[in-house]
Amino acid sequence: MRQKLVRVLGGVAALALAVGGAAACKSDSGSEASGDACGFKIVFFGALTGSDAALGINENNGVKLALDKYNKENKDCEVTLLPLDSQGSPDQAPQLAQQAIDDEKVLGVVGPAFSGESEAANPLFSEAGLVHITASATRPSLSEQGWKTFFRSVGNDNAQGPAAAKYIKDELKADKVFVIDDQSAYGAGLADEVKKALGSAVIGTDKVQGGGKQTEFSGTVTKVKSSGATAVFFGGYYTEGGLIRKALTNAGVKATLIGADGMKDPAFIDGASDAAAEGTIFTCPCLPPAEVKGTFAADYKAMYGTDPGTYSDNAYDAANILLAGIKAGKNTRADMLAFVKGYTGEGVVGSYKFTDKGELDPSAVQIWAYKVEKGQIVPVKRVPLA
Repeated sequence: MRQKLVRVLGGVAALALAVGGAAACKSDSGSEASGDACGFKIVFFGALTGSDAALGINENNGVKLALDKYNKENKDCEVTLLPLDSQGSPDQAPQLAQQAIDDEKVLGVVGPAFSGESEAANPLFSEAGLVHITASATRPSLSEQGWKTFFRSVGNDNAQGPAAAKYIKDELKADKVFVIDDQSAYGAGLADEVKKALGSAVIGTDKVQGGGKQTEFSGTVTKVKSSGATAVFFGGYYTEGGLIRKALTNAGVKATLIGADGMKDPAFIDGASDAAAEGTIFTCPCLPPAEVKGTFAADYKAMYGTDPGTYSDNAYDAANILLAGIKAGKNTRADMLAFVKGYTGEGVVGSYKFTDKGELDPSAVQIWAYKVEKGQIVPVKRVPLA
């Protein structure tokens, strides 16, 4: 499924931003400014708890870092972060979207983080005219629904699926591939893209349950083993992906497991074990740390004591686009929407410009392959787009 903004918004700082109600806006004299002039909020929408929380925490941290930088430079009129914890559930998404919509100080949303919750929340955002920029929801069909407020700061699975298939064919030389998906909007959609690109190399398929609902995969393992596959692609997230890799290894299946951005997290290795995870491949429309511009990685580590996670930088850039709008005086939702539609600028990930459907301009999309080596996820190479 995932960076130095122009002028005053380039770069980062290191200090946690308090989360809560709207911050009071002070003039230089210390008096409180008009409530209409500031006190605005940006929402982060995604899983902060639950089985898939790692991705949401990565992104929320990136957003907090962007707001910390902005507020240090704009102490007279700070912007507050409102985090909405969806637990990655489409069932919870509509009520959380309505919560954001009902708060008149909310001018934009970073998220939703997952494709399924996006399908549930985005129609409400569109109707309310509340702009939202997802840093990780990569299902291609999200941009085909006519949602006027939808934007994506990352490449979608129309790029990632074929790139994964290309890596399987060209680098792994696999001509017998078994494809599994978790039946989520993200996982199933991505698996479909991989199957289309691989064609007759796909010799078997299966479906499992995602979202922490399934922990035993012996049936799937039996199918993979009997198929004789030399590579297995899993469309889904790291929780199930790690358990599937562990089960395959325990059954003596040595086929290489390939996943995508939803699996690219250290939690995958924790679930699979270091030994079983070794050699697993991930594709991701996200950059290796060495490719990210500026001091983002160092500042993130200074703030949180850990390296940035997958899509921390994309979420940082998405937040900075919204903050650039606020800095430019776009203090209505309609003005903010117009600003994002016409936005062109540089982030720590790269260049940002959106198509009329809210997609990241295709010229800015990159897909990278990563590999588990000695308990670490390391970049392998940039995968050419088909």
